[in-house]
Amino acid sequence: MSTPTNRKPASKAEAPQEPLKRAVASCMRAMAKTPQLEVTYAADRPSLIGTGETAKARLPEPARKLTAQEIAIVRGHGDSLALRLACHDIGVHRKLAPQSAPARAVFEAVEQARVEAIGSRRMEGVASNLTAMLDDKYHRGNYADVSDRADAPLEEAVAMMVRERLTGLKPPAAAQKIVDIWRPWIEQRAGSDLDKLGDSIENQQVFGKSVHKLLRSLDMMDETASDHDDTGEESGDDESDPNPEEQEGDGDQDDSGDSMQMEKAEESDEDMDDEGAMESEDAPSGEMPEDADMGDADESAESRRPQGAGQHDIRLPEYKAYTQKFDEIVAAEDLCEQDELDRLRAYLDKQLQNLSSVVARLANRLQRRLMAQQNRAWEFDLEEGMLDPARLPRVVIDDMRGQFSPLSFKREKDMDFRDTVVTLLLDNSGSMRGRPITVAATCADILARTLERCGVKVEILGFTTRAWKGGQSREVWLQSGKQPNPGRLNDLRHIIYKSADAPWRRARRNLGLMMREGLLKENIDGEALDWAHKRLMGRTEQRRILMMISDGAPVDDSTLSVNPGNYLERHLRTIIDEIENRSPVELIAIGIGHDVTRYYKRAVTIVDAEELGGAMTDKLAELFSEDAAPAPMPTRSMQGGRQRAAAGR
Repeated sequence: MSTPTNRKPASKAEAPQEPLKRAVASCMRAMAKTPQLEVTYAADRPSLIGTGETAKARLPEPARKLTAQEIAIVRGHGDSLALRLACHDIGVHRKLAPQSAPARAVFEAVEQARVEAIGSRRMEGVASNLTAMLDDKYHRGNYADVSDRADAPLEEAVAMMVRERLTGLKPPAAAQKIVDIWRPWIEQRAGSDLDKLGDSIENQQVFGKSVHKLLRSLDMMDETASDHDDTGEESGDDESDPNPEEQEGDGDQDDSGDSMQMEKAEESDEDMDDEGAMESEDAPSGEMPEDADMGDADESAESRRPQGAGQHDIRLPEYKAYTQKFDEIVAAEDLCEQDELDRLRAYLDKQLQNLSSVVARLANRLQRRLMAQQNRAWEFDLEEGMLDPARLPRVVIDDMRGQFSPLSFKREKDMDFRDTVVTLLLDNSGSMRGRPITVAATCADILARTLERCGVKVEILGFTTRAWKGGQSREVWLQSGKQPNPGRLNDLRHIIYKSADAPWRRARRNLGLMMREGLLKENIDGEALDWAHKRLMGRTEQRRILMMISDGAPVDDSTLSVNPGNYLERHLRTIIDEIENRSPVELIAIGIGHDVTRYYKRAVTIVDAEELGGAMTDKLAELFSEDAAPAPMPTRSMQGGRQRAAAGR
C-alpha cells in the first residue's frame, strides 16, 4: 500500500475547532473592512488593540466540542469587536467622553450598545450572536440573582435599555433583573432622551451629544461640563487620535465596566505640587446614582460641590471623616454564608486553573530561595546546641591518637524572615472587577501558603466601601444641612480575609468572597493603608512587610464631589510618607495597569494582571534577599504609636 500524502495527515491532525476559528476570523475581517486584522485566540477575556490595518483582536479559545449556543457566543464576541472597529471612532469618543468616572462608564457602555445595535439592525444573524454573547456574560456575572440597586451596575442597565430602544430586542434573560431594578428610575428621568437616540445611531458625534443629554437627565453631568465639551467639539479638531490605546474588553462587556472604572482615577492622577493651591476644576462633576434610596433629582443636584468653592484655598483642609459611625471592619466569613463561600471559592479555582500552576512555580522558587538561606544560617564549633555530626570523625580520630577533643555543637541562626509578618493589602474597588481581582485573590492565596511553609506569617486584607454614592454617611450629611468640605463621605468596609495568626487552611475559602457580585465598590486607599499599618505595628515580629496591590489612585465620587479634587490623593501621600520615612514597616506596592511608582518609593507597575504572580514573588524575594536594605529605625512618635496599637490589641 502507498504511503498517504502529506496533505491528508495534516488534515486529520487538525483540531476540530480550527475551521470555526478560521471562519470567525474571516467574518471579522469582512465586517470590520480590515483585511489585515490579526485575530488570535487565548484563554482570556476578549480585547481589541489599535485601529485600522494595525488592529489586533483576541477572542476566547473555543473548546474542542461546542454546542450551537457556544458557537454563537464565540461568534458574538467576534461580531462585537468587528463592529467596534467598523463603527467606532476613537478620536470622537475621547472628545465626547465625560470627565466624571460614573458618567464615563455609562457613556462607554451606551457607545458599545450603539455599535452592536448597528450590526443587529442590519444582520439578523449578528443580532442572534450578540444576544447569545450578552446572555452568557450576564449569566457568568450572576446578575440574575441581583436583588437591589447597590449590586446592579447602572451602566449595564442603561446599555440594555438603549439596546432595547435601538433594536427592539428585549434584554437577555440573565440581564433582565438589572433592567427591572433600574427601569422605573431611568424611565422617569430620561425616558424621552432614550426615545431620541435612535435618530442618530449612524452619527457617533450627534449620538454622543444625545447621550450627554441623557446623562444630564440622570443627574450624572452638570450643564457647565457639557457646555465645555460642546465648545471643544466645535473648535474644529475632529481628527482621530493617531496613537489609539488598547480597548480592553470591548467585545466582552463582562469587563467593560472594569476598564471604565479603571479610568476613574485619571482625573486625580496628575502630579500635584504639595504646596500648590487647589483649583475647583479638579473636583469630579458627577456622582454614582446607585444608592437604593436615590431621592429626587433636585436633591442630587444640590449636593454637588458649589461653583467656586475652594478656588482661593491656600491649602487643603486637614483630612477627616465626616462620620465613622457606619464604617466596619469585618471578617470575610461574616459577609457571606458558608455554603456560598464554598461555591465562590470553587468558582475562583475553576477560573484560574492554568494561572495557579504558573504562580505556584514562582512561589516554589521563592520558597527554595528562603530555604537556601535557612540551610546556610548555622553557627558551628559551639559548646552547646545540636551535635554536629560533621565533626564526629575528628573527635574519634583524636581519641584514638590519645588526644582529647571536645564534642562540637552547632546552632541555627535566627534569620530575619523567620521572625517576619507580611500583610497583603488588596484593592477591592469596582475597577478590579473581573480578571484583576481573580488573579489577585489567587496570587495572595498561593503566596500565603508558600510563606507559611517557611515560617513567615501572612495577613490578607481588603478594602472597599459599603455603598456607592456615600451610603449612610452621605444621608446624614444631607440631613444635617450639607456643610462644606465635610471630609470623607462614604462608609468604609475593611475586610479581613486571613489574620496573621490564622492557618492558611482555615482562611482559604474566604478569598472566594472577592468573586461575589456587588462586593467591589469605591477605594479610599489612604485610610486602608493606615489601618493595615496600624495592625502591623501591633505585631510582635521584628520584621514587618506591607504589600499594597492596587490598580489606581484613591477615588470615591461622593467624597470628591464635595471636597477638593485631590483630597484623597493628598491623604494617601501623607500616609505613605509616614510609613516610608518614620516607620519600621517595609512598604512595597504593585500597580496593575497604573503607575504607582509616583506614590511609593518601592513599587513596580505591571501592564496585565497576569504578571501579578511574578511581580509579587520577585518583590518578596528581593526583600528577603541577604543584601536587602534594613528597615528604618522607628522614631519616638512611631514607637509610641506602636505601643498604643499593641495596647489596643
